[in-house]
Amino acid sequence: MSPRKLSRQQRWRIEKIQAERARRAERRETNDHHREAEGALEDERPGRVMAHFGHRLEVADEAGERHLCHLRANLDALVTGDRVSWRPASDGSGVVEARLERSSTLERPDSRGRLRPVAANIDRIMIVFAAEPEPHPNLIDRYLVAAEATGITPALILNKVDLLPERASRLHELLNDYQRLGYDVISASVRSDHGLEDLHQALLERTAVFVGQSGVGKSSLINALLPDEQLRIGELSGEHRKGTHTTTTARLYPLPAGGQLIDSPGIREFGLGHLDEHQVAEGFIEFRPYLGHCRFRDCHHDREPGCALREAVERGEIASSRFESFQHIIRELATSTR
Repeated sequence: MSPRKLSRQQRWRIEKIQAERARRAERRETNDHHREAEGALEDERPGRVMAHFGHRLEVADEAGERHLCHLRANLDALVTGDRVSWRPASDGSGVVEARLERSSTLERPDSRGRLRPVAANIDRIMIVFAAEPEPHPNLIDRYLVAAEATGITPALILNKVDLLPERASRLHELLNDYQRLGYDVISASVRSDHGLEDLHQALLERTAVFVGQSGVGKSSLINALLPDEQLRIGELSGEHRKGTHTTTTARLYPLPAGGQLIDSPGIREFGLGHLDEHQVAEGFIEFRPYLGHCRFRDCHHDREPGCALREAVERGEIASSRFESFQHIIRELATSTR
């Protein structure tokens, strides 16, 4: 399909917007040079991005004090969690000079399917699910696959355990399945403070991001872990019992006992469209010993004879529910690319 041709007026509007952006960036750069020449900017020092607000960043210095900064014009976009080199100004603001190397990046496809970073330098992905909204194993598996693809260690948090009576056996069985795979699983309840100490220990000296369906209590958990911070908490909406989105930008919160939390915008599903079939299979950690051992090198693990994964399922070495979840994800990816 050939690209859509723009009208003269549309081209003029685009050029006008781009020119205005360039002028704003040039003005910022000129102001920075003026302040630098006047001695208003101090020497560079390390910092960390706590939040992102358009062209401005909230940067924490080594003492934990926060400063509203803007970027040098030639810098790429930064995200929450980035470590940076910045220069404070005499009025308490600052200028970010450079982004330091990232140890990890959490990315999410945008509306056009292009990967965009949403947070950086993360050590753990805390996948939160709860009694309400009802958890779906396939969605949890999606988060786990996405986490494995990034190389960031995941953990599962079962929240709202005080609402478990009717679903207890089913959910505990689900938890046991993931624990047997080697994943850390933490049960928690804000109402009873159950599991909060376990959460503190899991986050100690680490940077973690909380992900999960809206309404599972991510903000409630963070409020309990950070009593001095107050996040807006969305009530479960109406008869469908689905959560409302309450967080509009990713923000990093330091924990009193050590470590940091990044609260990310609420997402109902974690896109996997950027992964191929092999990467998805690698995301199911119990599949790894069998990958590459199928009779056919291009095995799709569907109905091919000699499929090592299918044979492992038949022997009970791989749970049939996880294999079905894998197939479901692959079918959805194949449909989305047609």
